[in-house]
Amino acid sequence: MQLRPIALAVTLALAAAGAQAAVSGGVVKIGVLTDLSGTYADLAGSGAVLATQMAIDDFIAKEKPSFKVEMLTADHQNKADIASNKAREWFEREGVDTATELVTTSVALGVMKVAKEKNRIALISGAASTPITNEQCNDVTVHYTYDTYALANGTAKAVTQQGGKKWFFLTADYAFGQALEKDSSAVIKANGGQVVGSVRHPFPGSDFSSFLLQAQASGAQIIGLANAGADTTNAIKQAAEFGVTPTQSLAGLLMFITDVHALGLKPTQSMYLTTGFYWDRNDETRAWSKRFFEKQKKMPTMVQAGQYSSVYHYLSAVKAGDSDDAATVMANMKKLPINDFFAKNGSIRDDGRMVHDMYLVQVKKPADSKYAWDYYSVKATIPAADAFQPLSQSRCPLVKK
Repeated sequence: MQLRPIALAVTLALAAAGAQAAVSGGVVKIGVLTDLSGTYADLAGSGAVLATQMAIDDFIAKEKPSFKVEMLTADHQNKADIASNKAREWFEREGVDTATELVTTSVALGVMKVAKEKNRIALISGAASTPITNEQCNDVTVHYTYDTYALANGTAKAVTQQGGKKWFFLTADYAFGQALEKDSSAVIKANGGQVVGSVRHPFPGSDFSSFLLQAQASGAQIIGLANAGADTTNAIKQAAEFGVTPTQSLAGLLMFITDVHALGLKPTQSMYLTTGFYWDRNDETRAWSKRFFEKQKKMPTMVQAGQYSSVYHYLSAVKAGDSDDAATVMANMKKLPINDFFAKNGSIRDDGRMVHDMYLVQVKKPADSKYAWDYYSVKATIPAADAFQPLSQSRCPLVKK
């Protein structure tokens, strides 16, 4: 008779363990925390929300999971405190499993810490800085789409090797801009170039006149724009107004197809840029992008395409382990290969970096563009092994050396 309570206790413990392994409440909740109204709304924003919904719909239709999937959205306004507070609220009160997108490095770094504290997952598509997978890395974060190392290794390297040896940086004054300038400077110097100066502008910026005059006076051949979104497009417009561009060349170290579209081909023609995605690269990229365009009326940026891929991969990992437990999902995300329209043979490393091929592209001249959004010539594929920082150089404590 004494054995029955023990047997019952064992049964209850096993039942609890089984319940823990299953998806909590039978629902996976995905939070899209993005810039819906500011500098980065065009490259992430509502397009990232749409990409997430497409991933959820496609996953349910194809994989027929036993769990439901819900999406929540919020505008973080590019402010780390707003983003961290919203993530905390989602994790504690709403039962959100993953906070995704997270454009703006300060936002991503803040949300990563909350995710670690609450044992939830941070899926980063829009933020770029390398500290995310180095000094600030943690075991619940995936940095999916691109980073400043990959951008520098593509654009800064190509421009320097083609004779653009003297650089001056116009840099957004926060973690992302600083990381992009630092990574690009290292590549420039390694390829025989020099950095003759730099100036930092407030983020977000609107009037770049005084900064452009400093760049003009520097004698540099190349003005490296270590910024993004509306900051980049405004700087390019004002450089043309000030007559900077006939004598000096601009290098947009992070440019998106939406920037080229907003500016037009005339001021952007022949510029090099590095991207993780181009809609017109093959039949698969075209098919997905046309579906996106039907609803958004714009072709997707790499952040939006990467957002779709990261969410679909996350959901696949939940299904593989029949669990939304962070450690279980992260193990499956690192185990499962990534093969979709965004990445072929992509994989997530111990530092949380998803490695995949990147592309060096050149903006077409107006006469060479044959149809709407026909903006890029792909000049080189940068293999995954070369595109991202090697693990041997990693400063992430999770990487065993």
